[in-house]
Amino acid sequence: MGFLSRRRLLAASLAAGAAAVTAQPRSASAAQLDADLEAAGKTYELTVLGSADLHGNIGNWDYYRDAEYDDGAHNDVGLAKVATLVNQIRAGRPGRPTLLVDAGDTIQGTPLAYYYALREPITQTGLPHPMAAAMNVLDYDAVVLGNHEFNYGLPLLDAWIKQLSCPALAANALDAATGRPAFQPYLIKRVRLAEHAPPVRVGLLGLTSPGTAIWDRAKVEGQLVFTDLVAEAARWVPVLKRQRADIVIVLAHSGDSGTSSYGSGLPVENASALLAERVQGIDAVLCGHTHVDLPQRFVTNAATGRQVLLSQPAKYGQRLTRMDFQLSRRSGRWAVTTSAATTLNTNTVVEDPAVLLAVRDQHETTVDYVSQVVAVSTEELTTAESRYRDTPIIDFINQVQTETVTAAMVGTPYEHLPVVSITAPFSRTAVFPAGEVRLKDVAGLYLYDNTLEAVVLTGAEIRAYLEYSAKYFTMHAPTDPVDPATISEPAVADYNYDILAGVDYRIDISEPVGTRIVSLARPGTGAAVADDDEFVVAVNNYRRGGGGNFPGITRDPVYSDQPEIRQLLIDWARDRGVIDPADFFTPNWVLVRQGVPVF
Repeated sequence: MGFLSRRRLLAASLAAGAAAVTAQPRSASAAQLDADLEAAGKTYELTVLGSADLHGNIGNWDYYRDAEYDDGAHNDVGLAKVATLVNQIRAGRPGRPTLLVDAGDTIQGTPLAYYYALREPITQTGLPHPMAAAMNVLDYDAVVLGNHEFNYGLPLLDAWIKQLSCPALAANALDAATGRPAFQPYLIKRVRLAEHAPPVRVGLLGLTSPGTAIWDRAKVEGQLVFTDLVAEAARWVPVLKRQRADIVIVLAHSGDSGTSSYGSGLPVENASALLAERVQGIDAVLCGHTHVDLPQRFVTNAATGRQVLLSQPAKYGQRLTRMDFQLSRRSGRWAVTTSAATTLNTNTVVEDPAVLLAVRDQHETTVDYVSQVVAVSTEELTTAESRYRDTPIIDFINQVQTETVTAAMVGTPYEHLPVVSITAPFSRTAVFPAGEVRLKDVAGLYLYDNTLEAVVLTGAEIRAYLEYSAKYFTMHAPTDPVDPATISEPAVADYNYDILAGVDYRIDISEPVGTRIVSLARPGTGAAVADDDEFVVAVNNYRRGGGGNFPGITRDPVYSDQPEIRQLLIDWARDRGVIDPADFFTPNWVLVRQGVPVF
């Protein structure tokens, strides 16, 4: 039975179960117990712990540096740190219920996760995925699927889900053929609050990001449809209530800003606050996706006036959300009387040895893999200035992409067109040291598991694309001081600032957004690019699919073999043995103000 066939059966059974639920008469003894509890006015505690955006981090380890993780804020990372906090909280609440859930983006993001997806894929070896092995040590109650769960395709996702000891939820990921949920939409947990109290029924509803439809178009198109979070919550929360859920918690792989990084063709990306505001019956939302540390936020539901609790635990296991609910008995049901949340910093605890032991061999295999020498660099190359200055290390990416697409165009109607390549400065700390360059250095430069495609754009479209990219920079008058630390707009991520090779251009940051490309020429000639000139443009699948909402790029590709870009870089370096900027570095862009270079 295939991936979606199993999910269709699940959806059908859930729908049938939901339709069959009817209120059952309570016994005299249950009614008397309810009356006694209501008369006593006693409250009971329920604690829900939440992680989010773990992105393949288990140990507090930086595979790109082959060292313990650290950042400027001295955060730690990893599920092993989260586990210690979870175990401490559970141990401090004997006899009182504590649930553990996750808000998605779990199986992508580190060389460890990558290795067991593509180098020794669990779909071929049958080995446990390291994130399944680690999470099962902690006995999660439920997880929601994030958009990055789909990066490696549905077969690998299916294998990971089957290895988990808890359900993976996503009510708004629908089977394209049937319109039914392709994954389990919700879970109702019966939780004992106290020895002589009726159990509370905790409804957990999972909702994922609609952006997967564009970010992983090649993996999901024709198989899955991703619908509006608010609409699906409005559909499923009443189902949970009919099944006598006393408390409803939404696990949403979605931030709380109400905005989207893509255009208007898809439902809102970051809809967690909208869920709380617009859908009746939700008590709390565990948010994810945007990597924000949001200890506690209350949103007023527009229909009921009730306060709905939101919390988000940053990223990579740096934080753990703790939600505490007080419940009392009302009219034969449990009701939330008060709620509160906070996020706990994992840098206050040591790693849990049981979690580390569960993935020890896989961790060591990954360390050996990323430690392989792939080439020798003639000098140190770094991305430290790549956001605002043309640097060889970014040209390295564009050179490899250009060569790959140029070779692919031979024998096609497009072989006469010049090739332009697009990439972004994904990391500010990537370094190729002078001397031996290891696989981890290349992986640290190209952090994402993107694949390579190509489209045809006109000169006018390339100019519009560059203008859109140039909104990354804050506006600086010709006499203003320029600080590299604040040169970019905080709302625009580095990965949404694109750098092009194959054309020469100047960006005037003293001009308003939309009029900043003051020169666009063919490389090395000074000849202006005409609006009707045509170019083959090498670009990653994320961007070509609509990620970042760049103009003109979401069109049918003329090259769609989709080799993994990181592996192309590794193979290029291995084949040549030497990384020498003289072989690929051609300065072709500069920031200016009124014609004067900024740097």
